[in-house]
Order: sequence, then structure tokens, then C-alpha cells
Amino acid sequence: MLVYGDVERFEKPAATRASIARLMMACSELEPGRERHETLVRAFIATGELVQGLADREFDKTGADDVSMIQDAGAKLLLGQAQAILQSWRNGFDGLLPLPENWRTTLRHLDSGEPVRMKRGEGYAFYALYPETYIEAASKSKLTPEAIVIGIRSIGLGLAALVCATIGARPAYSLRPVGNPYERCVRLTSKLSRCILANPRADFAVVDEGPGLSGSSFGSVADWLEANGVAPNRIHFFPSHACDPGPHASAPHRMRWKQRPRHVVGFDDAILNSPSHEHRLQTWVTDLVGSANWSRRDLSGGAWRSVRYSDPSLWPPSYSQMEKRKFLMQAEGGAWHVKFAGLHESAHKAQRGSLLAEAGFSPKIAGACYGFIVERWADGASLDSVNVRKRKMVDHLGRYLSFRARHLPAPGGGASIQMLCDMAVFNVEKAVGAKSAEKLRPLIGSPDRLCRNLHRVDTDNRLHPWEWLITGDQNLLKTDALDHSSAHDLVGCQDVAWDVAGACVEFDLSSGERQRLAELIAQEVDCDLRDHVLDVFEACYLGFQIGLWSQASAIADGAERPRIEGTIKRYLTRLRQFSDRLD
Repeated sequence: MLVYGDVERFEKPAATRASIARLMMACSELEPGRERHETLVRAFIATGELVQGLADREFDKTGADDVSMIQDAGAKLLLGQAQAILQSWRNGFDGLLPLPENWRTTLRHLDSGEPVRMKRGEGYAFYALYPETYIEAASKSKLTPEAIVIGIRSIGLGLAALVCATIGARPAYSLRPVGNPYERCVRLTSKLSRCILANPRADFAVVDEGPGLSGSSFGSVADWLEANGVAPNRIHFFPSHACDPGPHASAPHRMRWKQRPRHVVGFDDAILNSPSHEHRLQTWVTDLVGSANWSRRDLSGGAWRSVRYSDPSLWPPSYSQMEKRKFLMQAEGGAWHVKFAGLHESAHKAQRGSLLAEAGFSPKIAGACYGFIVERWADGASLDSVNVRKRKMVDHLGRYLSFRARHLPAPGGGASIQMLCDMAVFNVEKAVGAKSAEKLRPLIGSPDRLCRNLHRVDTDNRLHPWEWLITGDQNLLKTDALDHSSAHDLVGCQDVAWDVAGACVEFDLSSGERQRLAELIAQEVDCDLRDHVLDVFEACYLGFQIGLWSQASAIADGAERPRIEGTIKRYLTRLRQFSDRLD
């Protein structure tokens, strides 16, 4: 199924360098504290993305990783930033901050003269991967400064610098595994090979997030090391979690993974239950809202349903692997929903959430604290467990979607209409066969004809009834409204028509109700919500949801599987009705 999408962008290095320079200068001016540390980490993440883009550009030109002045400069700057992060972390965000010497000069070397493709670090954005967890893991690894550290691009490039800083090693090398996602390999020149293999007695640290479905990125680097004479007992792995590779891992890679040292410290140990008061999430929330003596309940992985529903038989489905870390935290000052929103995006998302809250559409936002958004916990009944008049819901959706389209411009890109249409046809064919998929093609026609009238906004992208609450005073509140347009999928920011189509599907709106919703929005927003436009978007929306939940079903077990299968059946029923209406 086509569901996921790499979050990447083309950007001029000069623009990214200017952003990094502003963040570094802010670090030198800020008082000691967590804000300074967060600013440093944002600079570090941006530097890693820039160096990754430049390294991949060089790889694309030569077909192999090689020794490079640009990459040497990037590795040196990342190491200097990592050393500053290490000291700030160990000092509880206090004390002087030793910024890298000559960082301005080094930064100027990171240039290509033309835009480069940069990828967002998925762990930093979606999976609560904190760079400090690699500091903690490296501290326990007992590796010496003689170790050779290899970071797997993309995100492993920066994570490797943190390992180097902690064990005192020289700057890391980076490699880009390529090929079939389940059978990746590395390509590097003889010159770079000689550099990496220069010390015959060194241990090797291979650093990345993951492993994922196959673990072949980690495996490909270890394959190359062993093929070049490195003894297996000299290879150490630094992953982001303690689990084994997924079901597509080869037998040799799976065996090696079990046998070799894996150095990992998770979010729970480093942040939630840290022995250091300054490093705990509870402390960060206290600094923001002023309460203390917290109780904490983990709502991640679908656990939020046990709070909203008294009967598990009423639970909606959950694709737990795509849910972000979130908690219900309670203290004398009240209850708060604390949700991960990205290390470099949470403050921006909190500002957008405040606009929605002030307009009465979502719970009150207290602010952001190092990757998390803190909002008031809203009591109320989930909309899928109560009866609300369709007219009331349609009118509220009209106001809500109009507000988003007027006041929340797109913070990033998203799939093109052609990509959405291709995705829909592909997923429907996989789910129910080529005959049903072929029915969509005449409807879609040439998607390019729609492009001139589409305007990307910060779409909600998740309008399911269980995402809404009705409060005691009968107000409707949208929960989880801040970041589905920047989720780890291919949809991204779209025209408001995407949300109109989503609302029609999720609330099973009739053609008349759809027309009313479109008219309400058109009164407030310059948009094209004619029937043929909404038909195309509804087909794409159904194709995406069928693909998403089919993928969730493949890894679900126990009571979750029938919930998910029931959801897929509902989308397939809507798809058949939709196709019959268009015949």
C-alpha cells in the first residue's frame, strides 16, 4: 500500500546556513536554561539536514560515498555542536556553553551553489527520538576514543556525532545505504575505505535510528565491514529502540543483530524517568504551567481510548505505530494533555493551536516544552458515542474548515494531486482488485486540470468522529488538530477540498449535506469546491484510508484487528456507493 512519504524539501544551502547562524548566535546570547539547550538542538538538527543534503548530492554525482572537504567540514561542525549539547545536558542546562570554535567559518564551507534535497529526521519529528538518548547510550557503551563511528544517512549523521562527542572519538564518517529497501548495500570509494579501515585494532560504532522492517541499513554497513576484514566482535550498533528488526530482515542480519552489542537508552529512561530532575518531562511541564506533584498516565499507542470510553467494545481503531507519544498529566492546577509534536516544530504548532483555541475550536494551549505541546485536558463525550444532529455538525464543520483555510497557511508541502490520484488507484487495486481501480480512472481523468484552482493550507487531515468531543455545554471541540498535515505519510498540506472530502466520508454526508458544507466554506474562502473537484478528492481520500488501515491490519493482533477490519469495510462500502453513484 502507498501510505508513507519521505518528508523532504529542496532548499538553497545559503538559506539554511543563515537559519543555523541565527540559532547559533541566539545560543550565545541566551541565559543558561532549557530554552538555550532547545535552540542549540534545533541548530544541530538543521546542520545535520544540510550536511546530509550536500553529502547526498555528492553521492548522486559520483555514485559512491567519498572523502570530501564539504563533508569533513560538516562532520567537524556537527561534532562541535554535539560536544556543546553534551555539556549542556550533563550540566542540567546550566553553565557556560562551549560553542564550536570558528563555527562561522566552518559553516561557510557548507555550500553547493544550488539547491539540495534535504530530508527531515523522522525520529526527531514523529517518534520522540531525543538526541540525548544517544549520549546516554554512548556513556554506557565503554567504547574508547579510538573507535570509528559511522553514521547512516539521513538522521544517523547527526546521531553519530553525539556518540563521538560522548566517547571522545574523532568526527564520524557517514554512509548512504542504497538499493532495495529490504536488501540495501553501501558504495564507497577506495579512498574513503582506506580512511575508515586505517586502524586495524579499532572498534566500530554503527549509528542510526531504527531498525525498521528489514534492518538492512544497519546490516549493509556491517556486511561491508566484515567483508573488508573487520572481526564481527568489533562491531557495535547504536539503534533508537531495543526491538529486533522487522519481518523482512534476512536470517544473517537477524542473527548478527542478536549477537552483537546494541547500545540503546530509550525515551522513558532518559526523559520520563531520568534520575536528573532537570531532564524530566514533568519538570518541563511544571515550568510551563506552574503546577507540581504530577500524576502521569501514558495515552500512547491507543491507550487514550481507555480514558474516553468506559466500554472497550466501543473503542475506535488505532494504528499504534503511527501514534505519537502522549500523556495525561494531572496536578492540583488541573489536567493537561501533553503530546509530542517534534523537536523543531512544537513551538510553531503550539502557536497555531492557540489560534484554534481562541476561536473556540480546540482546547486551550499552554505552550510548548522541548518537543511537546501542552494543552488543557478537555472533558467530554467522544462524538462517535453520542447523537449530534447532522445539521449542527455540518454547520460546525463549515466554520472550522473555513477558519483553518483563512488563518492557517500551509507550513510545508504535500503530495501533488497526481500523486494522490496514483496512490488511490494503486491502493484500491491492492485492496479489491483491478476492476474497481479502473473505475476510478475515468473519474480522475487528468488531475492536472485541477491544479490552477487549488491552494494548500494547513489541513486537519483527520476528521474522524472519535477525534471530536462534545462538552457538557454542548460545544464541539476538535482534538489532535495540530499536526496531521505534517505526519509521516504522503498527504501533507492540501487544498481545503481534502478536508471537505474527509468530512463527507467520516460523517457519511449525503450529496445535499456535502453541498451545504461546500457552500458554507465558499462564503468565507476563495476555493473551488464544485462537485467534480470534491469527487476526485473523495476518491483519493478513500484510497488513502483504505491503504492506511490495510497496512495497520497487517501488524494488528488481538481485539485491534476486528476494529481495523471493520473500519476498512466501512471505507470499502463508501467506495462502492461512490462508484455506483458515478456510473
